[in-house]
Amino acid sequence: MANIKLSNPKILVPALLLVPLLSFVLPHSALFETEALLTSHVEEPLPLKNNIAFKAGEVLSYRMHYGLLDAGEAVLEVKPDIKTFGDRKVYHIVGNGYTTGTTDWFFKVRDRYETYLDKDALLPWYFVRRVDEGGFKFSQDYVFDHFSNKVNVGNNQKMDVPPGVQDMVSAFYAARNLDLGKAKEGDVFSLTCFMDKELWPLKIKFIRREIIKTDLGKVHSLLFRPLVQKGRVFKQDEDLSVWISDDNNHIPLRVEAKILIGSVKMDLSACKNLANPLRMAN
Repeated sequence: MANIKLSNPKILVPALLLVPLLSFVLPHSALFETEALLTSHVEEPLPLKNNIAFKAGEVLSYRMHYGLLDAGEAVLEVKPDIKTFGDRKVYHIVGNGYTTGTTDWFFKVRDRYETYLDKDALLPWYFVRRVDEGGFKFSQDYVFDHFSNKVNVGNNQKMDVPPGVQDMVSAFYAARNLDLGKAKEGDVFSLTCFMDKELWPLKIKFIRREIIKTDLGKVHSLLFRPLVQKGRVFKQDEDLSVWISDDNNHIPLRVEAKILIGSVKMDLSACKNLANPLRMAN
């Protein structure tokens, strides 16, 4: 059984919102395994989830800055074509993150994350991670089996997971469909994510409603603070703030992280093909 650990910023930050900050051909064997898995379980039911937050073709673009220095860019895209594995319809979602400008000279980042997300159950079937950061490179390919609650992490190693588990990218899209309409100050929302062969509980606490100024104009927002482990990357357990749009899209508008050596911000710079109108303020 995979062990559940306490929240860790290395997991919480990318899993919730900074996944794109952190091209590759997908291994055909893993894709074939995923399709074979779904074909063999065509009669198995999975809980249905109503998705109103995003649609195929959505693109979210972000810029990351450290103080006055622009440090990187990121793009999260729900590919326009719906794919089919067995009798399951899936979204193919890709997140690319890369450094820019001076930062690119000193510490080049070229990261890519992908998930194949079930259109009806909002659960991942296949997760891909390609990391290239300052010359350090590694890859991960996970095949999820939600019928038997296992994840194939490669080398014929399968690990037990609880029902409804998410990967780093799918957790972001699943969280956007949480019912936040009646959220009250102090309410905590949670998901369970599987990463690095372990389970991680992802928890975010609702703080308040605000209107913030963005590159797109003034937008109604909901302020959350993910609960993280202090003393490692963050000074305190609530030094990470996340603003999401106060509408049915629930897209991240801004992320601000106070770290031990300063603060980092990520701002939405552009978006297209949203499922719902963005709730703008006067």
